[in-house]
Amino acid sequence: MSQYFPQIPVIRYEGPASREPLSFKYYNAGETIHGKTMAEQLRFAMSYWHTLCAAGTDMFGGDTSDKSFGSGDAASLARAKAGAGFELMNKLGIEYYCFHDRDIATEGETLAETSRRLDEIVPVLAELQQEHGKKLLWGTANLFANKRYMNGAGTSPRLDVYAYAAAQIKKAIEITVELGGRGYVFWGGREGYETLLNTDMKKELDHLAALMTMSRDYGRKIGFTGDFYVEPKPKEPMKHQYDFDAATTLNFLRAYDLLGDFKLNIEANHATLAGHTFEHELRVAAINGAFGSVDANQGDLLLGWDTDQFPTNVYDTTLAMLEILRAGGFTNGGLNFDAKTRRPSNRPEDIFLAYIAGMDAFALGLRLAARIEEDGFLTENLKQRYASFDSELGRSIMDGTATLESLAAYAESRPEPVADSGAQEYLEATLNQLMFG
Repeated sequence: MSQYFPQIPVIRYEGPASREPLSFKYYNAGETIHGKTMAEQLRFAMSYWHTLCAAGTDMFGGDTSDKSFGSGDAASLARAKAGAGFELMNKLGIEYYCFHDRDIATEGETLAETSRRLDEIVPVLAELQQEHGKKLLWGTANLFANKRYMNGAGTSPRLDVYAYAAAQIKKAIEITVELGGRGYVFWGGREGYETLLNTDMKKELDHLAALMTMSRDYGRKIGFTGDFYVEPKPKEPMKHQYDFDAATTLNFLRAYDLLGDFKLNIEANHATLAGHTFEHELRVAAINGAFGSVDANQGDLLLGWDTDQFPTNVYDTTLAMLEILRAGGFTNGGLNFDAKTRRPSNRPEDIFLAYIAGMDAFALGLRLAARIEEDGFLTENLKQRYASFDSELGRSIMDGTATLESLAAYAESRPEPVADSGAQEYLEATLNQLMFG
């Protein structure tokens, strides 16, 4: 196989004292933490789109990086991207990858031509997976970039656009099954609206649910046994996204009886855009039995859009891994780096340095989260805060035997309640001590 990054060595673990940029400081794949190796706990995945396709374009300027990988036509570009991607995964020790259909093969002039291009590249990916021991974490369809989807895909007011989206999803699910994908993601990139003046919200939601139901049924029919995911996002590109956050998305899935097959793919940057913390969205998914997978990145709180930066904030990764450990860890999901280098970081080695930074940040987060769990202080403090509900009366609330009358009688027989301190500052100081002490 051609080398696309000949100047980059295999990245190895050297420990936190190392000053070698092309080495891991905290990610030691084979090290066991909480009964699993770090590789199993973190289950890192390469994002095809940002890593192999995004070339630094933003709304104010064009490409700053060359992502042609020395190729010419569409077929050779597809093969070159695949080769570069597997070389990158090999050198970083990443076992999984994720893609949109239009990432692995560019769109043709007709749907049939696009399908032919996909049929040519999928056997190449299957062969590379077999040769290098890699796996597909999840696949998805790009139902947002082409202008046909400017008013949505599953929520488009045009039946022909809706049917085109259905055909695209059908093919993407088939590819995911063929490549042994563990999951299939619905990211509603344009499933929302700009103004209610031209929007029938109920009709659009009904149509979207019908499309997802058909997709679920088709996937199961052709042998897909993994998880279907929905990825919440509050805004951008549509002003009002129907999948605003985890709670909104869960409500949609419950309303249309889809929770049995669908879980959530939580993205850190989307959480902050929705006005939530990353750990909040993970907790909401977990307590509703819908924790599935994670898009690992971070946003810039000074910017109001989805910057998709590589995660380097150790507080964020620690609190996220604490939630993931408490949720029992990943089943079919993992940590997909839906992240891109900054526009001026345009050298080939910059993408490796960015992945190392992100992998180390989550590895350190895992180490610290495990330390917090093993210490037990925060868990015990939480238990004590709600200890009064362990009483007979408290248990009667949860078993359904309590009444307003019984609670009122209890309140009348007691002195004025004492407002207990939440001790937030103390707990935050203790968190610092547990992380860095």
